[in-house]
Order: sequence, then structure tokens, then C-alpha cells
Amino acid sequence: MLRIITDFDGPIIDVSERYYRVYQYCLEKTRRPNQKVRELSKAEFWQMKRSRVAEKEIGIISGLDELQAQTFSQLRRQTVHTEPYFEYDRLADGAVDALLKIQQAGIDLAVMTMRRVRELDYAFKKYDLGKFFPENRCYCLSNDYVKTRDIDDKPLLMARALNELPSATDTYMIGDTEADITAAKKHGIKVIAVESGIRDRVQLKFYQPDLIVPNFSVAVNLILEQALQPVRR
Repeated sequence: MLRIITDFDGPIIDVSERYYRVYQYCLEKTRRPNQKVRELSKAEFWQMKRSRVAEKEIGIISGLDELQAQTFSQLRRQTVHTEPYFEYDRLADGAVDALLKIQQAGIDLAVMTMRRVRELDYAFKKYDLGKFFPENRCYCLSNDYVKTRDIDDKPLLMARALNELPSATDTYMIGDTEADITAAKKHGIKVIAVESGIRDRVQLKFYQPDLIVPNFSVAVNLILEQALQPVRR
């Protein structure tokens, strides 16, 4: 049995608009009345996020002073995963078609995400994605889980999944961050990184995934092509 374990935000959901709206909100809330700031365009902001420019540095580049930038950074962390902003998430281009291909090919599919249960449920309902992911193929954080760092938390989630899921002849992980790559490599799973999420190619390359491709659709097509190749005797 062939299995694909996929991250959610990045491969399947485009979070760029949510992150940008939160940036705008935090900048407006932090600036002093009449203080001149330089609001970054969405393209500028998203490129900085993808190249891992620190939140505080983004605040300073936007015209905040050192203390304001610290406040800006803290407010962003408190806000970015709150429900009012999840409505700005969008399906990544081609993601649903790729999920249908996986389903039609009979590949075992699981989702592994740093979203909490309520956050994943929200997206499943909004975009009718639950049909692709039975409850026993969903690995996310409990609503009261105390997060540390994704790069530490995700390998723990991977360990749990591999302990609970039935054995597979081959497994691929598809993700868009260093946490996805680290979780897969720690457990000896092939990992394909996608450039459609919150890390650019330079950042992804540093963690040495097996492949880096533009998006989820390309990753799925490559896996299907490989799976359909005749075995050489």
C-alpha cells in the first residue's frame, strides 16, 4: 500500500492573505496616532515571510521603532491563528483536483498539521475537505495543546502517526516547511517540499528534502508516475 502524508497549510491551503491581513491589523494597532509607517505590499510581505525575516524586523522595516516592533511581533503571534482571520484562507490552486487523483488511485492519504482540531474542522467544513480525510487519518494538535516549536512538535506527531497507522509499502510526506522535512527525515520517510507555502526554495533547500517542486499538484503527479512505473526484473 502506498501512502501520502501531507501538510495542510501550504500544500492544500493558501494562507498568504490571512497572514497579510494580520500584518496590516498589527501594524495599525501598534503605530502611534499620526505616526508615518510604510505598509508593505502583500508581495513584499509574503516574500519576507517566505525567506524567514523575523517578525520584529518586518515591523522595523514597516516604520516601527524597536519597542513597537516587539509589541507588533507579540500581537501577531496572538492574532494569526484566531478564528476571525481563518476566513481569509483559500484553497491552493489545483489542490482539490490533486486530492481527487489520490483518492481515485486508491492511495492511503493522511493529513498532518500544526493546526488545532477546531482550526482543521473549520477548513474541512468550509471547503468540504473531510471527504478526503477520515478521522483516523487526521493528525493535528488538540485544542489545549501547548505548542513549543513546529520543528519539535511535528516529529512527535509523525511518531504518533507511524505508530497508529497500518504499515505501508512506501510513504511520502508533502510539506512546505522545515518542520515537515525534519519530521519525515527523522523517521526515514521520503519528503517532497512544495514552494507554494511559507518557505521559499532557499529555505527549503537548506533542510535537504528529497525533492522541491512548485506545488501539491506537481508533487502528487510525480508520486503517481513513480508508483505506476513497471518494476524492473
